[in-house]
Amino acid sequence: MPHIALVTLVVRDYDEALAFYTGPLGFELIEDTDRGDGSRWVVVRPRGGDAALLLARAADGTQRASVGAQTGGRVGFFLHTDDFARDHARMTAAGVRFLEEPRHEPYGSVAVFEDLYGNRWDLLQPITP
Repeated sequence: MPHIALVTLVVRDYDEALAFYTGPLGFELIEDTDRGDGSRWVVVRPRGGDAALLLARAADGTQRASVGAQTGGRVGFFLHTDDFARDHARMTAAGVRFLEEPRHEPYGSVAVFEDLYGNRWDLLQPITP
């Protein structure tokens, strides 16, 4: 069955992006392959997840301008958790910048945070039926 496997996230620098995603966010490194032309194929994903991020270094001015603004200031990424309080506390202690206090909505517990470039994410523990 078709599924989304990778989503490209344009980043300023491979190593700083890797440090953030595998550090404070706790993602796992799936692949980091040197492509021989100064570019790398860098894939990370949340532990136990299926979909992954391809961290792609901005290669020109247009791409550099999109770093941190890939969704026009809207929440563009959704990190699901099975324990909101645990992950919110861990991420906060690791220096992740949350833009709001946790809130409880009919669909689950949620708080918006920014990645190191300013892209907005939801940390979300959905309510399961």
